[in-house]
Amino acid sequence: MSPLAVVLLAVALGTDAFSVCLGLGLGGISRRRGCLLVFVITVFHVLMPLAGWWLGEFAGTLLGRLAGIVGAALLFFLGTRMIYGALLTKAPRASSSFALGIWGVLCLGASVSMDALSVGFALGVYRINPLLIAGVVGLVAGLMTVLGLGLGRTAGAWIGRRAQLVGGLILFIVGIQLLH
Repeated sequence: MSPLAVVLLAVALGTDAFSVCLGLGLGGISRRRGCLLVFVITVFHVLMPLAGWWLGEFAGTLLGRLAGIVGAALLFFLGTRMIYGALLTKAPRASSSFALGIWGVLCLGASVSMDALSVGFALGVYRINPLLIAGVVGLVAGLMTVLGLGLGRTAGAWIGRRAQLVGGLILFIVGIQLLH
């Protein structure tokens, strides 16, 4: 597998994290919680290909579907909460940012990295170095998470309350995609 193919694979695997974090950034997330989210998503994107490598396809299919459903439910909840907050508030406030608890961060990190679990299975078949792939996937996913949060926060500052509505809709759409 060429270095370009590895990077493209990593970018493809980081798109869920990017889009979710774009929505979270639009809705408002504390810098501290954002840093925790970047760390968790990066770690999951490193561990999931390795876990896929070692667990086997059957276990991955079972875990992947369940985690996808849990992740989708979490995104629906966050999206609904953001939309509700956007429709009820008259002006954006610092308190309009929602608190994403530690379990929410862990579930979100797991759900956006489930594709990496499947990739781990496929890479095992091709006898590609799993540590190299996992490292690149984790690094790129972490960078895409930072980019999503940053762009969301910047756009949120520009467009105010509507950003929270748009962020909620993005999370809802990503949640629907996780169910497929």
